[in-house]
Amino acid sequence: MSDPLIEDCRLESIALLRRNCIPAGIMAASRTPAAENRRYTRIFARDAGICALAMIRTDDELLQTAAHASLLTLARHQAGNGQIPKYVDPDREDADFWYVGCVDASLWWLIAVHHVDAERPDLKLRDKLQPQVDRALLWLGCQEHPRLFLLRQDEASDWADIMPRSGFVLYSNALWYYVKTLYGLPHREETHYHFNHLFHPFTAHTPEYRRLRLLRHYVRSGSANRDLYLSFVNFSFWGEEGDVFGNMLALLFGLADDQRTAQVMNALTAAGVDEPWPVRATCEPISRDSPLWRSYMERHQQNLEFQYHNGGCWPFIGGFWVMVLSGLGRQGEAGRALARLAQANGVDDWAFREWFHGRSGEAHGMTGQSWNAAMFLLACAALEQPMVWHSRTT
Repeated sequence: MSDPLIEDCRLESIALLRRNCIPAGIMAASRTPAAENRRYTRIFARDAGICALAMIRTDDELLQTAAHASLLTLARHQAGNGQIPKYVDPDREDADFWYVGCVDASLWWLIAVHHVDAERPDLKLRDKLQPQVDRALLWLGCQEHPRLFLLRQDEASDWADIMPRSGFVLYSNALWYYVKTLYGLPHREETHYHFNHLFHPFTAHTPEYRRLRLLRHYVRSGSANRDLYLSFVNFSFWGEEGDVFGNMLALLFGLADDQRTAQVMNALTAAGVDEPWPVRATCEPISRDSPLWRSYMERHQQNLEFQYHNGGCWPFIGGFWVMVLSGLGRQGEAGRALARLAQANGVDDWAFREWFHGRSGEAHGMTGQSWNAAMFLLACAALEQPMVWHSRTT
């Protein structure tokens, strides 16, 4: 990289990941009293899964070993029904599955297993973990609607774990489609079809399944959003806050055709989601007077407007933003976004802060975030050779 700041951030990212490696894998954040108190020093399935995508692509043996170890640690604590835990506390050999479950833990674990095995076939990870892979896929299949072929979940049960998304959730089903692609699962085309007709129910085409037609009817009669995918759809209510991460994953994984991709990107750009830092988690926050507001969103005073999941800026999601821009051939924009990500990670002397206020840009959350560093490395690589996530279904 010609930009000294970007090169500095690349080196700092590698150093941070190395510091956050322990024998059990990669911690979500650096070990501090605050991180210990909030359990950020555990092996989180989604954090470790995302980190593994970058770590296994480095030439650093410690990072590759930790990526491998994380997946084995999580597999050892798999529930009897096949669910991968939200996190594992390796010191106490204890697993946590979150209040109402954690659907994306299993999804990111499966994605990471596939990528680690593809990059380092000599480790024979799939051979070691095939029974656990089969059980995780079976558990996810049990969460799938038998006619829509989309996952169902409770609210607050994915990465945005104090947000009221429930029923059919955009983010989780984008991941589910990608898992189906990686593992050659059945009904992938049906998942693709129903994903687009449920999360963007504004086309003239009328689906055959009458339950889907009714779900679409509620949205079409009451929604103002016609460009972005909805963040979730439940029976007679849905999310229009603009889930930036979910919409980006839909593009990365090939769920959107060219026209839809252009609509989504235009909407995200018009909303200024890369301001004040790349990128906000939502285009607009859910306000206290919204029917979707939940009392738990005030937990730790975190999910107020333009904070945390509710419109805060997350540098790790910013890494996905760079990858989307690069994959669409918008290299200039991707390069500028990468430079601003380096600036964000460099705040407070390379603190790699968890999130920033979505209006003021003020730094918040835990320091030493592993997935910030990992996604910066993947974003750097994307500018040189975009990562191929999909072969688009039409």
